[in-house]
Amino acid sequence: MIVVLTGGTGGAKLIDGLAAEIDPAELTIICNTGDDCIFHGLHISPDIDTVAYTLAGLIDDAKGWGIKGDTFTTLEQLGRLGADTWFKLGDKDFATHLMRTRLLSESLTLSQVTSHIRRTLGVKAALLPMSDERIETRLKTADKEFSFQEYFVKERWQPEVSKVFYAGVEKSKPAPGVLDAIGSGSGIIIGPSNPVTSIGPILAVPGIRDALKETSATVVGVSPIIGASAITGPAHKLMAAMGMGTSALGVARAYADFLDVFVVANEDKSLRAEIEELNVRAVTADIRMNSPADKKRLAREVLALVKK
Repeated sequence: MIVVLTGGTGGAKLIDGLAAEIDPAELTIICNTGDDCIFHGLHISPDIDTVAYTLAGLIDDAKGWGIKGDTFTTLEQLGRLGADTWFKLGDKDFATHLMRTRLLSESLTLSQVTSHIRRTLGVKAALLPMSDERIETRLKTADKEFSFQEYFVKERWQPEVSKVFYAGVEKSKPAPGVLDAIGSGSGIIIGPSNPVTSIGPILAVPGIRDALKETSATVVGVSPIIGASAITGPAHKLMAAMGMGTSALGVARAYADFLDVFVVANEDKSLRAEIEELNVRAVTADIRMNSPADKKRLAREVLALVKK
């Protein structure tokens, strides 16, 4: 069993490649839920849904989120009624959130609901939220506080962030199956996801980081940074706000206590020596995933490192 910790579009792309290279039933995916939000009264789990849609063959590849071919009639009507429409939910996507919200209201846990959704979509991989408890990634600026979705979508990640924290994480615990998966996995992959707002919340759940330190499996990370910028999104800006620097080396330092191998871009080969001073093996590769062939190629390279 290969275990992947992920969040965001970069992680989903690598998972798409992995599922094409091995039996998806051999994958267990632990998803960030710090991005979860309530919108129009519905519980939305963006990272879980992106992975589920990806593995079900439903993802809108052009956007990297949502369902391909979806329409937005419901959202347009909500706008006419005076509701906020900055968070773009398609009509088919609404159905997922309606189902999740209804099942949660019937006292099912987020793990149970996620399992139901992935099974009904025909997803063979195990899909686990990082926790069943509500954890919310919050970002502070000089004069305001945002949820992640407000910052990322509504504000288009323009405000200068001074602090990021995970509200509720101290009282949370890993979702059922998370620690067992990390402990028994034949390999662990840390996806090329934002280390602050995608992987950071997972690692902050009590017990998960310790499990990664203790596992006998090889832990391989993939950098989401090339040079001084994220491949996509605001990872470099948020890393700077957290005092992590803005490079693959900064990501390696954040994971060094549990990481065995770190895959960085060919452009960052000059960082290999400094990464290896952290007792982490550094490997260079083309980490851009602009096509299905790119996803599969990088997946093969990562799997070869995990299985050694």
